[in-house]
Amino acid sequence: MRTFRSAARRPEGLHHECEARRSDVIDGLFVYDAPRVISAVRSVATYVAVSLYVLIAAPIGMLLAIAFRWKGLLYFLGHTGVRLGLTLSGIKFEVKGAERLPLDRAAVYCSNHQSHIDPPVLFDALHPRMHILYKAEIDRIPVLARAFRLGGFIPVDRRNKEAGMRAIEAAAASLRAGNSFLVFPEGTRSTTDEMLPFKKGAFIMAIKAQAPVVPIVIRGGRDAMHRGSRVIQPVTLTIRVGVPVETTGLDVKDRDALIARVRQQMAALLAAAPV
Repeated sequence: MRTFRSAARRPEGLHHECEARRSDVIDGLFVYDAPRVISAVRSVATYVAVSLYVLIAAPIGMLLAIAFRWKGLLYFLGHTGVRLGLTLSGIKFEVKGAERLPLDRAAVYCSNHQSHIDPPVLFDALHPRMHILYKAEIDRIPVLARAFRLGGFIPVDRRNKEAGMRAIEAAAASLRAGNSFLVFPEGTRSTTDEMLPFKKGAFIMAIKAQAPVVPIVIRGGRDAMHRGSRVIQPVTLTIRVGVPVETTGLDVKDRDALIARVRQQMAALLAAAPV
């Protein structure tokens, strides 16, 4: 921890204000919070390195994938990019209940959502070729959007109901073709430990494809990256895998009952004591 002498002693009121911000003025010494500064520096390094990686690797990967129909290369590059970012930022994770992951068949992985850290961590942790329903706004980033499309990811426009239904139909067809999907049924990040109401699209696509729904809970994302902050804190996230809920024989009219069963499992996993 480094200290620098100020030109004059700070007023008492300012002393307490600075103390509340974790950058203290103590007896004329301005004290920097070293861990906070280190996290900020690591975050900048992460953003720069991953951005450069995407700009360099994505075009090469797309060209090779198109030329040789080598979709697996895109996933290899995707996992490598995620691991680069996690390593630089100091993010680690552990998976509890990994033996329940149905890696031998297509499934819909439903997870709670607390921060921007959740999607890349779950993408890397759960399945070697995980497909994702992603926000259509990401299509504004041409290189990333093109890579997503080639990888089989499907954009969802939440502002357009008809486009949303077409996305669900496309995802159901992809599931029937053997591809697994990661979805966040809350639709956005929760600001508390309580889950938001679930949207029905993920469960409709699972029923249409007769694919199981795997309850997933991730904890620690909010500690890693607070909402509204771009600084990534080095923490260890815990991922818990529930028992897959089968949809064989279910009809779309059974979607509410399916949602209730999955949500009940997820709530129980969230209530479990942290590892």
